[in-house]
Amino acid sequence: MKKNIRNLILLLFVVVTKIVIAQQTYFPERGNWEEKLPSTFNINTTALQEAIQYAQNNEYSGAKDLRQAILKGFQREPYHTILGPTKKRGTPAGIILKNGYIIAKWGDVARVDMTFSVTKSYLSTLAGLAIDEKLINSVDDFVSSYIWDTTFDGKHNKTIRWRHLLTQSSDWSGQLWGGYDWADRPPATGDIDDWKHRKLHEPGTVFEYNDVRVNVLAYSLLNIWRKPLPQVLKEKIMDPIGASTTWRWYGYKNSWVPIDGINMQSVSGGGHSGGGLFINTLDHARFGLLFLHNGMWKNQQLLSENWIKEATTPSKANPNYGFMWWLNQKGNRHWQGLPEHIYYAAGFGGNFIIVDKKNNIVIITRWLEPDKIDEFVSKIYASL
Repeated sequence: MKKNIRNLILLLFVVVTKIVIAQQTYFPERGNWEEKLPSTFNINTTALQEAIQYAQNNEYSGAKDLRQAILKGFQREPYHTILGPTKKRGTPAGIILKNGYIIAKWGDVARVDMTFSVTKSYLSTLAGLAIDEKLINSVDDFVSSYIWDTTFDGKHNKTIRWRHLLTQSSDWSGQLWGGYDWADRPPATGDIDDWKHRKLHEPGTVFEYNDVRVNVLAYSLLNIWRKPLPQVLKEKIMDPIGASTTWRWYGYKNSWVPIDGINMQSVSGGGHSGGGLFINTLDHARFGLLFLHNGMWKNQQLLSENWIKEATTPSKANPNYGFMWWLNQKGNRHWQGLPEHIYYAAGFGGNFIIVDKKNNIVIITRWLEPDKIDEFVSKIYASL
């Protein structure tokens, strides 16, 4: 009888130990990342492999020469031109993390590629750091209180708050680095005169995806930090999370600004006209893992939990958008059958960082045909 009790206690100890190990928070060291079998977390390996095969079979259909893909993708925009560097892309790649461990990977995860509008989620993080460090008092402050040059002159632009730039609902009107706000993703109807002389929407009321206005945010943050944003990102985020030295963040050939007597490049928030963040899949995974753990890396709070909560809260103008993170709430971008607590960064060409805090999962996928993303993620969840 006593032997049976001892065996039962031993069995319970082993089971509890496995559960604790499976739920441990793991932060990979620089240059090293521990991998575990999906079965460690009771994930169906066969079903997970089917999801990966789906991603590999549904490669982004655009040209591998991304300069050509960009020009074709935005050919309807008047005056559109390439102002920043571009790079030929790789083939499909990705990583799936569970509790911080790599449980699946495919493709060349060390290859540095353009990531387009995923850059926006990195950019909004620098706004969060500026809030944390009191360089900006509140996202509801008027930007014109901080940026006093002509960027926010005019009756409309003076009413724009940081929140409006972060939620892409500012309807900022003007020109920056040769790009006009009205020429970026213009309406399906009308012509140039209609677009130029449109009625401006009250800031915060209408969502409009617009790279010129995102670049206005980048320019404004450059003036706040008074040093290049890639340097801030490196010091505050990428070095502490053990990212590689291979990532780069570019602006345009004409986006140089004198700050404190030094010429600094104002970076772009995507690759719409070239530039943006060039980064590998492993570094994306580290960034996603930081958000999974509410801005904490090991025992260091790099980004406040309050910021991440606000950044992933639906905005008034778009329930599927926070502070440059997409949210899987019910709306035009809702992924049917998938949890509404999921949020993600998304970029041209099928680049995604997907974060699921409740299931302790991060998914990175590169060069997946964009309209296949919900099916791909559904296949992953079918394996859980």
